[in-house]
Amino acid sequence: MTDLSLYKKVNINSSEGFLKPIFWYIVNHLFFTHHFFPFYGVKKVLLVAFGARIGKGFVIKPAVNIKYPWKLEVGDDVWIGENVWIDNIGNVTIGSNVCISQGAMLLTGNHNYKSETFDLMIKPIVVEEGVWIGAKATIAPGVTCKAYSVLSMGSVLTGDMENHSIYQGNPAVRKKERTFNS
Repeated sequence: MTDLSLYKKVNINSSEGFLKPIFWYIVNHLFFTHHFFPFYGVKKVLLVAFGARIGKGFVIKPAVNIKYPWKLEVGDDVWIGENVWIDNIGNVTIGSNVCISQGAMLLTGNHNYKSETFDLMIKPIVVEEGVWIGAKATIAPGVTCKAYSVLSMGSVLTGDMENHSIYQGNPAVRKKERTFNS
């Protein structure tokens, strides 16, 4: 039986102090989560100022919600589409040449439904080189999307993907190999 009165709040950002998360919340609200601010360069500068590591050629569309930029690492030539939610209470690492399409969700935290105290569980997400995450797809905590794999739109990924593979469904399963035209 779950008893939420026993839940022990975890201080996820104890090393970041008190003010940094508050300032980020304000900046995220003003410059990232709204549709009216599409300037990639300014967004990159703000993310880096808050501790994100961002490569060159970074494209981030409007209405993207990033929980904690200091837990985000992004390679070169990465595209992040409208309404993406990177709920990174744990680390998220995104390799180069990755496309994360509209409305996708990357979730690094979950609760232990088997625990009476509903404990928070945090696991990182790794998205390797050349991966494409389809629109409205969801990635669960602790998952690695191996190089050049594809997660089809609307799919829910709860386990690691193989290299050069296409995954689809809820839960997502491998459907076929991803091949490239020469």
